[in-house]
Amino acid sequence: MEHSKVTPREAQRRRLPLEKHRIEDWIGRIYTSVCVVFLIATIVSIVYFVTSKGVATFAVNGVGIMDFLFGTRWAPDASPPAFGAMPAIAGSFLVTLLAALIASPLSIAAALFMTEIVPTFGKRILQPAIELLSGIPSVVYGFIGLTLIVPFLRDHVGGQGIGVGAGALVLSIMILPTITSVAADALANLQRGQREASYALGATRWQTIYRVVLPTVLPALLTGIVLGMARAFGEALAVQMVIGNAPFIPTSLLESASTLTSIITLGMGNTAMNSIQNNALWSMALVLMLMTFVFIMIIRLLERRNRI
Repeated sequence: MEHSKVTPREAQRRRLPLEKHRIEDWIGRIYTSVCVVFLIATIVSIVYFVTSKGVATFAVNGVGIMDFLFGTRWAPDASPPAFGAMPAIAGSFLVTLLAALIASPLSIAAALFMTEIVPTFGKRILQPAIELLSGIPSVVYGFIGLTLIVPFLRDHVGGQGIGVGAGALVLSIMILPTITSVAADALANLQRGQREASYALGATRWQTIYRVVLPTVLPALLTGIVLGMARAFGEALAVQMVIGNAPFIPTSLLESASTLTSIITLGMGNTAMNSIQNNALWSMALVLMLMTFVFIMIIRLLERRNRI
């Protein structure tokens, strides 16, 4: 049997698709590498810039680190000036924790309702509606808090209405879609066999949810809560509109307070570049960035635990 000979023209025609695929592969690799390098360079540049500006408060202007972190008086325009960031740090942590405490049970309950109680109705209507809330600008949340929550607290609870309580309520509404979406995805991805095994042993729906579903997806639920806290900790405009922006450590939920983001947004436009007041605001930004890194590390640890 004679083997058919391949002509040079046919061999060249067969090589053309391979060469085309190789060129496309190299173009894809080069494009991806350039994007990754650009992303890394951007992140490194931001970290370097914020760190250099934030450290200048201590290295150039001579402000003590302990005085900055634990000082209780923030008066950059006084004589002598005081740069104690503890009121802002305490206010940021307080409203973030309160918002997480308010939003977490509601978010988990909503996720359970959408995935375990009425999954069809939840996936088609409730989940898209909740996810739409994450696209609302923060200024809208702040305006709603200023026109609805603040008057309600002033008329029915006491005080002026603005303060830590109003800020925590506004933030809890803002982080509700984040926690709910993560929790709903975790519950939806749970293996059906675990639920069926629980039902086969005679457990009711609520026993299955409480003893099987929730313990299994607990790391993912905690990840959603930490993501919500990270967003709440860095929120500026909505909190600034309802918290009162008083540079004091609050002793009540009805008292005005301030956060790191509110002081930065209020003061950054009123300070001269490289002045001690401006550098102190950059030091607050450095604290915010470090707290963001902490939240990311916690999320990574929770994800690793979830894989295990």
